[in-house]
Amino acid sequence: MQKRILSLVLALAMMLTAFAGCSGGNDGSSTSGSSTASGSQTSESSASNESQPETSGEETVVRMNIGSEPDSLDPWQSAASDTDAIFHNVFEGLCLYNEKGEIIPGLAESWEISEDSLTYTFHLRQGVKFHNGDDFDSADVLYSYNNFAGLDGNESVSSDYEIVDSVEAPDAYTFVVHLKEPSAAFLSVNIDPILPEGYADQATAPVGTGPFKFVEYTPSQRVVLEKNEDYYDEERMAKIDRVEFYIMTDSAAVVSALQSGQLDIASINADDAAVLESQFDIYNSPQNMVQIFALNNEVEPFNKLEVRQAINYCIDKDQIINSVFGGYATKLYTNFSPVMEVYYNGDLEGSYDTDVAKAKELMEQAGYADGFEFTVKVPANYQAHIDTAQIIAQQLAQINITMNIDTIEWAAWLEDVYTNANYEGTIIGLTGKLDPDAVLGRFETNYSRNFYHFSNEEYDKLIADSVTEMDEQARIDNYKRCQEILTEQAVGVYICDPNLVVASRKDLKGYTFYPVTFHDMTKLYYEG
Repeated sequence: MQKRILSLVLALAMMLTAFAGCSGGNDGSSTSGSSTASGSQTSESSASNESQPETSGEETVVRMNIGSEPDSLDPWQSAASDTDAIFHNVFEGLCLYNEKGEIIPGLAESWEISEDSLTYTFHLRQGVKFHNGDDFDSADVLYSYNNFAGLDGNESVSSDYEIVDSVEAPDAYTFVVHLKEPSAAFLSVNIDPILPEGYADQATAPVGTGPFKFVEYTPSQRVVLEKNEDYYDEERMAKIDRVEFYIMTDSAAVVSALQSGQLDIASINADDAAVLESQFDIYNSPQNMVQIFALNNEVEPFNKLEVRQAINYCIDKDQIINSVFGGYATKLYTNFSPVMEVYYNGDLEGSYDTDVAKAKELMEQAGYADGFEFTVKVPANYQAHIDTAQIIAQQLAQINITMNIDTIEWAAWLEDVYTNANYEGTIIGLTGKLDPDAVLGRFETNYSRNFYHFSNEEYDKLIADSVTEMDEQARIDNYKRCQEILTEQAVGVYICDPNLVVASRKDLKGYTFYPVTFHDMTKLYYEG
């Protein structure tokens, strides 16, 4: 299966916070939350007992938790967000992204786009070396893109490159991509890792160009990286020498490891933040995710707009945020997080503020004054969604709706809900992406994983137009209108963007949040 499809199927599976999501775009992507490589809990003895940043001599070390095993050390085969969060320190594409989600130069120091938007000319950095000592040049990019796009008889790594017509390398530091049609999102896909031509051991000894080198992976225990002393960019040069990621699946074990000094920094849940806040610096930020109470718009009675609107008015999102997420979440009104502020439609804030009387009125208009009964399917391995379902069930009882909760295994959820849309309602998390098409395109009528069964002619046209719209303001306007349509049509209940919460020892500074899952270890440093 293509990498991007897998990447969206599994992207949320490995999130350090305890919930799942489904992700997608017009590329056939799918959900996040799967546990194809589930991590074993690491015993406390697995991590160092030292509480000082130095482990030997003057070497500085940062120890952090991750929630799952790497699904592959080869970045072209990996699909899990936890894995990418680590290995984005090791691998780089022609482009990178910053903490605002903006595309910035990576292995390409600059680029030009032709007037017809069909030709991209990348000017590559000189003097870059792979971690195995090989020099980086256009032959490596040509090799990588032939694999990305399935050219020269190769199997396509990613469906993102279906629009690539041909590629060429006119000299050692110039690379040219010719597209079949204009694509406003093309730059954002160029973050995919460039690998060295002819190197065959990525799955066991991965080699990239990034600020950290791979050292070791011990299954069920840890992944170790070390500073790349030969890194080409002084501004992104690591300030610490060694990073150890410990595979820990139990939140109590994470808290214990922090308190005993076995971990220096960790992703934690909201309840644990309250326990740790006096001992550690607590950071939190929205993570570009949408927790949604999704409704199957094709089944009775959710095929009635008034019923969907009534449910929206009945739901008290603040109660969910405070009870389930300990207040560490951002209330939402459409399928877009304010983290991506350029495209976010802030005018929708306040839509469907809780109004039970209005909800009852709409139920009566729809012919359901006496309510109805239905079942919500929730992944059994994500407690946050189960807790949310229990609160929603209590709230819907106010308008005579009986909501039964069916907790099902993740594999069954993928099959029943995501693939076959065999459900009435579900609660899940939708991961955000760097390009809005990958976020909003999942509601387009013909999108293969449109499990909401939402269909709107105006919406479909806006999505189609935006794919090739090169005027950024026009594209922004289109996507904001898409958000309006989703909210007006009450496709589901957009609840919140649950914040990612991190606890850090007080002398460790620099942790930075990104709109996609990434633990940027280059920014970390010890004070004093």
